[in-house]
Amino acid sequence: MKKITLLTKIIFHICNIGLIILYLYPGSIMGWLIYRDFQKQPQITSDFLVSSNHAYAFIILSLLGVISSNSKKIGILFIYLFFISIVLELCHALIPIRSFEYSDLFGNFLGVLLIFILFNLYKFFKR
Repeated sequence: MKKITLLTKIIFHICNIGLIILYLYPGSIMGWLIYRDFQKQPQITSDFLVSSNHAYAFIILSLLGVISSNSKKIGILFIYLFFISIVLELCHALIPIRSFEYSDLFGNFLGVLLIFILFNLYKFFKR
């Protein structure tokens, strides 16, 4: 069990660093890898009020964080995830070729909030 926990912690930290790099790079790394164009952003599904790509990214990151954290530090994890979801989007206002968008911010927030709600429902029904 300790090997699984260690592996998920490593995966969480790698994904966290990867997400920060993707966010702070002035251009779309994923667009370059797929389309060979830094200006083009790949879209997984169409957006509806919030950015779906951002919601998916923060759902995955939050889920990995919950799986890899112990129950004593889960509150700190969610504070960190909400904080980084806001700060990274605010950084887009300063980065060339990037722009701050409320739909992206709400997508980030929605991804973390969804896992937060599911985690609390799980804790509630586990009792």
